[in-house]
Amino acid sequence: MKKPVIEFRDFGMRYASQQKPTLYDINLTIYEGEKVLILGPSGSGKSTLGSCLNGLLPFSVKAEFTGSLKVMGDETRSLDIHKLSNRVGTVMQDSDCQFAGLTVGEDVAFSLENDCVPRPVMLEKVRRALGIVGMERFTAHTPFSLSGGQKQKVSLAGVMHNDVGILLFDEPLAALDPQAGLQAIELIDRIHREQQKTVIIIEHRLEDVLHRPVDRVILLDGGRIVADTTPAKILSSPLLQEHGIREPLYVTALKYAGCEIAEEDHPESVEEIRLEGREEALRGWFASETPHRAQPAPGELVRVEDVSFSYDDNKVLSHVDLTVSARERIALVGKNGAGKTTLANLLIGVIRPDEGRVLIEGEDYGVLSIKEIGERIGYVMQNPNQMLVKDMIRDEITLALKLRRVDQKTIDEKLELVLGLCGLSKMRSWPVSALSYGQRKRVTIASILVMQPKIMIFDEPTAGQDYFHYREIMDFLDRLNREMGLTILFITHDMHLAIEYTDRAVVMADGEKIGDGDVFRMLSDPDILRRASLKETSLCKLARRLGIEPEAFVRHFIEYERMVRRHDEQ
Repeated sequence: MKKPVIEFRDFGMRYASQQKPTLYDINLTIYEGEKVLILGPSGSGKSTLGSCLNGLLPFSVKAEFTGSLKVMGDETRSLDIHKLSNRVGTVMQDSDCQFAGLTVGEDVAFSLENDCVPRPVMLEKVRRALGIVGMERFTAHTPFSLSGGQKQKVSLAGVMHNDVGILLFDEPLAALDPQAGLQAIELIDRIHREQQKTVIIIEHRLEDVLHRPVDRVILLDGGRIVADTTPAKILSSPLLQEHGIREPLYVTALKYAGCEIAEEDHPESVEEIRLEGREEALRGWFASETPHRAQPAPGELVRVEDVSFSYDDNKVLSHVDLTVSARERIALVGKNGAGKTTLANLLIGVIRPDEGRVLIEGEDYGVLSIKEIGERIGYVMQNPNQMLVKDMIRDEITLALKLRRVDQKTIDEKLELVLGLCGLSKMRSWPVSALSYGQRKRVTIASILVMQPKIMIFDEPTAGQDYFHYREIMDFLDRLNREMGLTILFITHDMHLAIEYTDRAVVMADGEKIGDGDVFRMLSDPDILRRASLKETSLCKLARRLGIEPEAFVRHFIEYERMVRRHDEQ
């Protein structure tokens, strides 16, 4: 019988700065060699639970514990953070904040040097750890020069060499492109099997984690354990919908077709879920009529002509052509380093082309300042905290108008308009510090909208958001497109976001545009997906099992989903 390595008994946790606990009555045992997914919406307490395991709480952030928490038989109260880190190795969501060395080798050797490990032994441990994660060729590279997936591998190597028994991954997929995310899940699975590690994954992207088998799913909400069960059981229950977690798309498709999902149907995998006796229902649902969204009338706003751009001698954009028309919804997709953000920075004038030109409403933007371009094309960064500069909401939103010496009456009118559009009217006098992440996102959007640009670019608008907040943000942006005629360009790794909320996909790979057209066609094309290191949705795999053309199946699913949502809103 496997022995327990983590034991919570009537455990609770309260941050010293808060009046109420964040975790309540946690009773949980994780056994040696298990792979466990801790799932929950934002604010559920899942990351806090991880911080209790690795010692960040209470050793780095003051907090009070009640009850008992044992790691490998010892109460964590009796251990310090150093001893805990030798038992629980943590790979954080933001790999950059975990690096301590100037090179990959130095970073992986950091804790070994602190432990005064002899150099010959240390070099062998570093070589072995990098070999496990497939990064031995990058020993002399600078960590910050690596791709997101490579950074994650280096972070993992840094905790592997101590032969920790428990590996904790805190939202490992948040910063990765789809293909790198799949590779990360495969790497975690391989290390789990080959190294016999106990693995804990904290994520809200359930379908992506289930790319490889998981032993148990722990569902948290409101600081309490709601479920401790198998993937099959939780997928065949209503718990995911009740607690704001997005279920796998293929499961949703089966439900739309009127099929009930049972544990014995193997719902944890699109390749294994039982379709016998259900094909007729699925094909009948696929044949049902759904309303088509009207396409915007053409009216060109931006034209990019044969543009190339290099950082020093490194060419990151090569002969890119692009047009953006009024009222369009465009997804700019591709792997990390494909040139998406560079293209966006070029559109807003932060950088200018080495070759080619950019026209805004027919005018060469070479004669325009960044300020003038910003009045026509707005840019909302992924992290709202990187954009906020004022203490109060109304001051933040009106800052750009005041800098342009707009009269107070016009400022007040525009402020009222965007406060209403962004659902911030009751918060106009609130301090920015009192807002949630999602509310801060809305403030940054309002601060750009007040300039009344014709185009807005959003960099990963839903990164790190649970399904509830994802839906809230995206439905709001979709309403701006429909009601205000705003043209929107999303930079995203989320394939479901692209097919659900855009009409057109521009696909980048290695600085070149390799695809541009109907979003369903682009993101169902195996060659484009392969070249851009994207992954096809599980709907494509389900369609192939049914003998249905994937592009048509995905299109029908999205149109049906939009119809269902409109019905629910009425």
